[in-house]
Amino acid sequence: MSADTLPRELRRYRSWALAQAIRAGVRDDAFMELVQRIEGGRFHAAPPVELYMDGKMAFDAMVAGIDAAREEVLLETYILRDDRIGLRVTDALMAAVSRGVRVCVLADGIGSLATDEAFWKRLSEGGARVRRFHRIWHMPFEALRRDHRKIIVVDRESAFIGGMNIGEEYGSSIRSGSNAWRDTFMRVHGTVAQELAAVFAEGWDRANGPPLPGLEYVSWSEGIVVPPLASMRAFSARALRARAARRLGLRRDRRRGRRVRRLLESAVETERTVLVLDSRPGRGQREMLAVLAALLGGARRRLWITTPYFAPPTRALGLLARAARGGVDVRLLLPGALADVPLVRHAGHGAFAPLLASGVRIFEYEAATLHAKTIVVDSHASVVGSSNLDFRSLWLNAECNLLLFDDVCAASLDRAFLDDLQRSTEITPAMWRERTLGHRVFDGVARSLRWAL
Repeated sequence: MSADTLPRELRRYRSWALAQAIRAGVRDDAFMELVQRIEGGRFHAAPPVELYMDGKMAFDAMVAGIDAAREEVLLETYILRDDRIGLRVTDALMAAVSRGVRVCVLADGIGSLATDEAFWKRLSEGGARVRRFHRIWHMPFEALRRDHRKIIVVDRESAFIGGMNIGEEYGSSIRSGSNAWRDTFMRVHGTVAQELAAVFAEGWDRANGPPLPGLEYVSWSEGIVVPPLASMRAFSARALRARAARRLGLRRDRRRGRRVRRLLESAVETERTVLVLDSRPGRGQREMLAVLAALLGGARRRLWITTPYFAPPTRALGLLARAARGGVDVRLLLPGALADVPLVRHAGHGAFAPLLASGVRIFEYEAATLHAKTIVVDSHASVVGSSNLDFRSLWLNAECNLLLFDDVCAASLDRAFLDDLQRSTEITPAMWRERTLGHRVFDGVARSLRWAL
């Protein structure tokens, strides 16, 4: 759903108040209806998901999935390195090509800038279709807008999604004692894989990739929106506005010589488990913020958040504080001394004092470089994907996450969170008051720069 069609009462943080009014919070059917109304997509039924908190296990599963592909593999990632893990994955992709499988690889032009040209040439000559998103010398005015999604779709029947890029630091086991990163990846099955393929197609088309047959499609150009939902009244003001915007966008695309494909109708699932939350500059950003605000408002017992880059808007900090003051067990798991971007870590530090004063518990992970992005609410609703809680993810990047309503999945994430806390240091109010003047100044400066990070 485009920002223009998002009802005014659901925009920004107003969804928090609506979720607060739902008696059972995230466990109530009314909450699921609220987030579906915000996002505008549809729920998918999904067999039990597979969660990977260990990089080695995740990449073993990814390669096995690629090896089992019969028709198509779509791979979208921010970083694709030409190291041992990158070569292992691309060897599997080229083996798939040799079996007649269509293989499409989309990597971000800046995130994968350090990867040698010989790597891309080898992959292309091996038969894979390869595109790099927003290469800076091709699109200098789009340099800030990056493709931060991490998706692998196999035969449009199963898909991997999460925070892991493709490189050795992500594919190592923390238990091995190597320079590993702590991340989370997930595998899902069923019709949700078709929607994730459609998400891939959006960035693929933006990078001038050749048409992909039989996919739902939303153009990157402004003005193209998802056609009105079946539940809309055909002649409502909202439906008419959506149709008009779509027609204008189609005309714009044709003038620019862009390919335009129709959105395919999909069957309605009887079981509602998974909702895709995808965004990119100009589409889906307000919806993502509204869903996050609803999750904060829908928490009744606990709200556990893991994020490597914590520099959210001031209003979001206020909602976290309100949840804690209302009796919700709010915990944040953030990077410690091994943070890969220390400036962003200090931007988060600049918000610690009011959060700690409100009762939010904050932990810094010490065992490895933290890169996982997860949210678990009341051991029932969970978010896994590529989005960080910072300005770049919320406004500049193309991102993709899954919102799941499943006790088993949430329980696994709860256990992983508690295990991570055993490798973390809790920041107490007394400890925080004792930090040095230099630390305080650096925190304040970094927090003031959060919009530029």
